[in-house]
Amino acid sequence: QVQLVESGGGSVQPGGSLRLSCAASERISSFNVMRWYRRAPGKQRELVAYVPSGGSPSYVDAVKGRFTISRDSSKNTVFLQMNSLNYEDTAVYYCNAHFLRERRWNDYWGQGTQVTVSS
Repeated sequence: QVQLVESGGGSVQPGGSLRLSCAASERISSFNVMRWYRRAPGKQRELVAYVPSGGSPSYVDAVKGRFTISRDSSKNTVFLQMNSLNYEDTAVYYCNAHFLRERRWNDYWGQGTQVTVSS
């Protein structure tokens, strides 16, 4: 059973920054893709950013140029650096590990961390 634990959420003013962390209970190099999702109030969950193992990161248009996803295999941790935050970024952010194991695709999720942008 893979465990993912997010941290780093909080309240910030518009234009501020936060850095989210997602610590995994296994080597993240064994996961095909690491993703960050978010669910804003009253909205469906949406993919924010992802980084394939050995590949380049990708972002949804709304966060391009402001968010950066990165992996630190030595710490089994994935990060989401969020800059120039605005009100629309307010959401619960979830980390996801997507990988092929025993001939089937698996998805594991963290518990989520709240990000609130307010003045």
